Amino acid sequence: MNQVTRIGVLIIAALMIAACGNQTASTPTQTPAASTPTQTPAKLVVYSGRSESLVGPFFTQFTEATGIPVEVRYGDTAELAATILEEGANSPADLFFAQDAGALGALAAADVLIPLPTDVLNQVEARFRSSDGRWVGISGRARVVVYNTNKLTEADLPRSITGFVDPQWRGRVGWAPTNGSFQAFITAMRVQLGEEATRKWLEGMIANEVKTYERNAAIVQAVAAGEIDVGFVNHY
Repeated sequence: MNQVTRIGVLIIAALMIAACGNQTASTPTQTPAASTPTQTPAKLVVYSGRSESLVGPFFTQFTEATGIPVEVRYGDTAELAATILEEGANSPADLFFAQDAGALGALAAADVLIPLPTDVLNQVEARFRSSDGRWVGISGRARVVVYNTNKLTEADLPRSITGFVDPQWRGRVGWAPTNGSFQAFITAMRVQLGEEATRKWLEGMIANEVKTYERNAAIVQAVAAGEIDVGFVNHY
């Protein structure tokens, strides 16, 4: 069973976000073989950066609808992307379900993803898919500022994230720099504000004694407990 055929069946079902090929990827100007599957695969192998509790039901529903078993390898998005790059042409992955676009961009740059069919890409706005059609977003979340309402009102907050480098916020803000979502947020800043402005903001936050946490949930708890007044987190 060839890999490209496997990819195509799941893409037609519009279930996933990115296709991995263990052959040389097609260029964006070519018609991808994945859009015209010729046979039903024995199984699909998925590398998932999203946890089983969140996305496992999708794979179960797909198997129930198609009769095709799905073998899922769960793990950290960045680690799975690195694994795919290390495995190269020998990777068993048919599809990569990532937590954020950064890892997908790295794989696309390494030319290990094939272009997705137009009917899949067109289901979302252009800003939520890659410019060369090699991945597409399937869900989204907002990046927000959480604050202690016993100490602050919305009017007390800066109108821009860059305002938190002001000395009045020294030691009052929390972030999770090793969290994938924070890193994706920084990538967005680099795209929108530029490398130099983003570097200055990061340096300014560090100089302003921003407090470090491992996860978004820990930041929310710290704000609620009065340990910090403000935190940068995801909104679910």
